[in-house]
Amino acid sequence: MNVMENVTVAEAILLAHKEVMRASEQVVLLGLNAASPLGIFGTVKGLIDEFGERRVIETPASEAGLTGIALGMATAGMRPILVHQRFDFSLLGADQLVNQVAKWHYMYGGALRAPMLIRLIVGRGWGQGPQHSQALHAWFAHVPGLTVLMSSFPEQSRQVIHWAMTVDYPVVLIEHRWMHMVKGAISVEPTQLDIPSAKCRRIGTDVTLVGTSFMVVECLVAAEMLARLGIDVEVVDLIKVSPLDISDIAKSVDKTGRLIVCDIGTRDFGTGAEVVASVVERQNTSLRNPPRRVALPFLPTPTASHLSAKFYPTAITIANCVLEMLGEPSSSWFVDSRTPAELDVPDSRFMGPY
Repeated sequence: MNVMENVTVAEAILLAHKEVMRASEQVVLLGLNAASPLGIFGTVKGLIDEFGERRVIETPASEAGLTGIALGMATAGMRPILVHQRFDFSLLGADQLVNQVAKWHYMYGGALRAPMLIRLIVGRGWGQGPQHSQALHAWFAHVPGLTVLMSSFPEQSRQVIHWAMTVDYPVVLIEHRWMHMVKGAISVEPTQLDIPSAKCRRIGTDVTLVGTSFMVVECLVAAEMLARLGIDVEVVDLIKVSPLDISDIAKSVDKTGRLIVCDIGTRDFGTGAEVVASVVERQNTSLRNPPRRVALPFLPTPTASHLSAKFYPTAITIANCVLEMLGEPSSSWFVDSRTPAELDVPDSRFMGPY
């Protein structure tokens, strides 16, 4: 298979938009700054030049109205892609999304459908603070009628957008801003449309680390750190949050006997809790230790860099959690020499390729 190397997630998302919009004139893009030269972190850059303002629609900051417009487009046979630069902004359109878009197919007995893609971007760093950095995927995963996916690496991110344009129901795609710069390989030919619920990113035998979005990268870095201590970690990337299928995760846990879920959201009542509960509920579970969760504390996100540096779990947090699970003391070898300001921007280790 011919591949392109060192493609960023943002470039893969942009390519996917071009491919689906070229394939069907029914696909339209809406969003604040959709027509901006910066193109929403580069993910839609230049689309207006190719497809024009009738298909790349620059919108006002009216999220409830936009969601209603997208619903109307979808019921009329179009395939809207609605982008919110920050996940937090979508909350202003939550009534439309939860009470209308998610329910449309059910309420009308399948006579009306709402096929659309809603891209929600999680902010972090640069003083984003409590109102511009929330990862609330567990909220929407709790709503029947919404399919909730987490964007991960370049090929998977491209694949998800293609897939969302083929299904007849609404898809919510969560993207982490720091993932946009991660590099990897993508196929030259159009991507296949199979979307796995989870994907193994690293094979191991001692502990299963399940990560969501950017935490998968932290898990991979932690796995390399632990490998130097002779600990073999398996890393599983959770892609489909809802509906949740834990079969791949369960296979990994059956092998390792240990589970740590690392989520970009809040620990309490979060995705990690649902994964842990689903694994524990299986009758044939072979857990050797109580499962653990690594996620954000139950607090609003701080704005100051010296506070946010302690707020977000890192690869070191994950590595020490693994050691604790194995009955080993925390390692003094795990040291991060970056300043709080440096911790507030993406680490060059995370640029890939992975």
